[in-house]
Amino acid sequence: MKRFFKPIEKEGSAKKPLLSPSKHGAENGDALPEVDVKKEPLKFLTWNANSLLLRVKSNWPEFSNFVSNLDPDVIAIQEVRMPAAGSKGAPKKPGELKDDTNSSREEKQILMRALSSPPFGNYHVWWSLADTKYAGTALLVKKCLRPLKVSFSLDGIVSKHEPDGRVILAEFETLRILNTYAPNNGWKEEENSFQRRRKWDKRLLEFVVQSSDKPLIWCGDLNVSHEDIDVSHPEFFSAAKMNGYVPPNKEGKVSRRI
Repeated sequence: MKRFFKPIEKEGSAKKPLLSPSKHGAENGDALPEVDVKKEPLKFLTWNANSLLLRVKSNWPEFSNFVSNLDPDVIAIQEVRMPAAGSKGAPKKPGELKDDTNSSREEKQILMRALSSPPFGNYHVWWSLADTKYAGTALLVKKCLRPLKVSFSLDGIVSKHEPDGRVILAEFETLRILNTYAPNNGWKEEENSFQRRRKWDKRLLEFVVQSSDKPLIWCGDLNVSHEDIDVSHPEFFSAAKMNGYVPPNKEGKVSRRI
């Protein structure tokens, strides 16, 4: 999780969550319930779930206890891996879960039951999803907090979603929260994924610079390992030559850590 402040006065294996120590409704069209409104979020949790449905089926009691004890104001989730709503051949609705088949309806019910149970019933959920069970992000914000605006692209256009559901941006009165799931570099420099990552990095840097009017809390899976301390098992990842660990994902470590 990265923080950028302008000067002010004051289906896969589980990945470990990371912690960083309004009265207005969101402008994306979702009606928020009437609750006592808190000022601004102070505590944030970010987690690459590597399939949220799988986590619900296999790790939900542990995660629920973790969230209950931590009591974060905002939970940013990456790799949701739930498909967007929309039948085959029809335009997708990346802000909604697919439920037009028996299997997708059942999966949605399983997921929404989990998100309605304590402590998650205290949060409002926003989705940005891919067309298939790939990538995707979710942002859970306590119902006592009211973002001024929630958008799903670096352009800040509410109705537009980034490809594969890689961005959710929530704006509050005194800060913004950016949840991203960055694309990896791929295996070889000549692959399209490498160029895609360069464009992604350029757009993100431009967004950070342009958003300097408010403090920005940038969290998520950035798919980069600047140093060995940035991964859980550096020897394993180095030997396995995992994407996101080997060069060029470790490039530029002298000048930037963003």
